[in-house]
Amino acid sequence: MEYRQLGKSGLRVSSLTLGTMTFGGSGKFRDVGTTDVEGARRQISMALDAGVNMIDTADVYSDGAGEEVLGNALEGRRHEVILATKARFSMGPGQNDSGLSRHHLIEACEASLRRLKTDHIDLYQVHEWDGQTPLEETIAALDHLVQSGKVRYVGCSNFTGWQVMKALGIAQARGLHSFVSQQVYLSLQERSAEYEIVPSAIDQGLGLLIWSPLAGGLLSGKYRRDQAAPEGSRLAGEWSEPPVYDEDKLYDTVDVLVEIADEQGVSPARVALAWLLARPGITSVIVGARTDEQLADNLAAADLKLSEQQISRLELVSRPPLIYPHWHQNASASERFSVADLSLHEPYLA
Repeated sequence: MEYRQLGKSGLRVSSLTLGTMTFGGSGKFRDVGTTDVEGARRQISMALDAGVNMIDTADVYSDGAGEEVLGNALEGRRHEVILATKARFSMGPGQNDSGLSRHHLIEACEASLRRLKTDHIDLYQVHEWDGQTPLEETIAALDHLVQSGKVRYVGCSNFTGWQVMKALGIAQARGLHSFVSQQVYLSLQERSAEYEIVPSAIDQGLGLLIWSPLAGGLLSGKYRRDQAAPEGSRLAGEWSEPPVYDEDKLYDTVDVLVEIADEQGVSPARVALAWLLARPGITSVIVGARTDEQLADNLAAADLKLSEQQISRLELVSRPPLIYPHWHQNASASERFSVADLSLHEPYLA
């Protein structure tokens, strides 16, 4: 297992993180997984034995049941992990039971601490943008949680590039604790994060944590062109993430993924994860699984090395078009590109 610095923080985290959205399994999250405490203990042991040192959850997973299962499963082992959770989404019927207000963030943090059976959260992440709460209020509330000892580092999730930059600017101007990471969706199925989010993270020194690296299972090899979704899979139910806008491109990508998996003698899922681990700016890829067998296969991706030619084939078949102003900059400004610029542009220049 490789360990990478989490942004500008002093934390070193494993290149794979254990995701726990399958823990609990109630409400809409039943389509994702129904891992109970015993199953969670097994998966945590498997992850730690493989060298994983970070576990990620969120209060909204199964309406808090995911955190409760994780808290119970971690008893006696809490000191072995970097524990990350998230807050923003609705946790009750009230008008103030969601969002990034000081009121909701502090209440949500205290509730997560109780469910997780811990006295601190190592990485507390705002789960989604809130355009109706002043960002100054959100950043100050997060700083308060750090100063109180309830939280050690803060991050964001699902922010655009400009939203991240605004948050970092507010924190710097006011001398407040700032984001060390952003958790985003990025995979061979959907690479839009590479337009702005990845370059801004590289430029500003933010760690990037990747959720749903297998696109909800679309990159597992189970989904093939002109075939129905496998029975019992999350996409055969009501789960709608991630959206697919170009099925032909998806299945062209899956075809190449399967070819390279056959060349390597491993699963397509393992290849998709290994490709992500080699991308610019990526700190850790979050893997979660319904079964122990799936988790074992995902964890093995940490040791899989793809050839430059295999990486290029996957990059080319999944490559997004350059949108404006990137196509204009690519044509007229490439001689002055920074490392952050090249995280997007280098393949197009080649």
